[in-house]
Amino acid sequence: MNASIPILSAVIGAVVLFFGRNLFWLCVAAIGFAAGVTLASHIVSEPTALVQLTFAILLGFIGALLALFLQKLAIGLAGFVAGGRLAVGLVATFLVQYASHYWLTFIIGGLIGTVLLLMLFDWALIFVSSLIGAHLITNAISLPPTGEVLLFTALVLLGFLIQAASMRRKSGVSG
Repeated sequence: MNASIPILSAVIGAVVLFFGRNLFWLCVAAIGFAAGVTLASHIVSEPTALVQLTFAILLGFIGALLALFLQKLAIGLAGFVAGGRLAVGLVATFLVQYASHYWLTFIIGGLIGTVLLLMLFDWALIFVSSLIGAHLITNAISLPPTGEVLLFTALVLLGFLIQAASMRRKSGVSG
């Protein structure tokens, strides 16, 4: 793979890691960018770096536009899907016969997820942007598995702490 994609991925990852809450649109664009790199290899067999970059930029741009113009809808939809998937996963873990209640479980979990994400949006965004930023940076660097896990964990923690401190400073909360 061309070196420009990992470098660009690491730079975007660093910005999202440290400023994801303040730059919500960039956070969503970074998700689109990462999805575009992955999607390119599923649509085109052995895509060139240019094809991967094109897919990444296109999906990143679409994500940024959606985040800017449909923020509340995007947040609600993300909360609904995440809550629904989590609820189904939890029910599947604890109940053998869950399939007959799949949609009910998904809808109830989705509604709870929507409400929670809208109520806890800033904290959820800090956490998710820290995860996304750490993922983009870690994937851009070639490390052994243990080093990758350690770096990812350290970056998530660092991003979360920096963004939480920034949010506290802006809201005037003393700690």
